[in-house]
Amino acid sequence: MPCQRHSVTDTGSLTVADRYGLMAAVLDDSLDEQDRHSINRLLRSVLKGKVKIVNELSAIG
Repeated sequence: MPCQRHSVTDTGSLTVADRYGLMAAVLDDSLDEQDRHSINRLLRSVLKGKVKIVNELSAIG
């Protein structure tokens, strides 16, 4: 059975696992400018209400 990956774009939600992944990436301080821009764009989407923050561990249901 193939592994399905669900992105924030697909689900419209940011899970607990997504948030920890983002936090680790930012704290690692090795992001290039494009990655940092992508994270900023994602955070703006949260602020605008286009992406919801959910308390689920994973988007895979």
